[in-house]
Amino acid sequence: MLYVKNLKKSYQSGNKSYSVLKGINLSVANQEFVAVMGPSGSGKSTLLNCISCYIPFEDGEITLGGQNLKGLNEAALAKIRNEKLGFVFQDFMLLDGLTVRENILVPRIIKDKADNDAEKLTDSLLSLFGIQHIADKYPAEISGGERQRTAVARSLINRPLIILADEPTGNLDSKSSRTVIEAFENARQQLGATVFMVTHDSFAASFCDRVILLKDGNVYNTLEKDNKKGNRADFQDRLLAAIKEMSDMERGE
Repeated sequence: MLYVKNLKKSYQSGNKSYSVLKGINLSVANQEFVAVMGPSGSGKSTLLNCISCYIPFEDGEITLGGQNLKGLNEAALAKIRNEKLGFVFQDFMLLDGLTVRENILVPRIIKDKADNDAEKLTDSLLSLFGIQHIADKYPAEISGGERQRTAVARSLINRPLIILADEPTGNLDSKSSRTVIEAFENARQQLGATVFMVTHDSFAASFCDRVILLKDGNVYNTLEKDNKKGNRADFQDRLLAAIKEMSDMERGE
């Protein structure tokens, strides 16, 4: 589904070049739920921005659904962002002047395909995420968790190959966070969705199949959940231990 090979990205400041991604290799399979974690400055946001085609990269390859994204013109990249990628942001990015239902339909409106198929899919998404009762309300009238579930529904309206989620639980309390993560799980189970999530939240990450830890622009470790030998809480404990180990190494302990 998604392949990142030897991805390198640096930023220029005056005469100095700062390397942010130093040869990242990773993949996400169809219907996988994968998280990326790491300290500030590890390259998480830069990685997501490269995959989402919002910033260029110097070296390496990103392949999505068999298509190499490097070297595409802006029109082709815009088409990929609208049709093959779904986005969920920390700050929801809903349009205040539109209802929940209308916000979900926005990507189809952009494609000029707000047809009967889109309306039926919207109904299904509203039901799947338990937000059908707020379909005619505006973002200011609903809770943070409901706004984020609306954003998840919107990310699925074009049936994308993969959802890219940037700190989707960052502004939510623990109860709302769980409902949002369950929304991703429902999307995967009911719609075959694939999710790639950047997060600092070990609780949210513990629901994933795999967690990739970044440190200083490199993949430091990858942890995989073993559903046969442990539960979600066990996986979260392993994550916290790996994060502590990474932090201790950074401090030279």
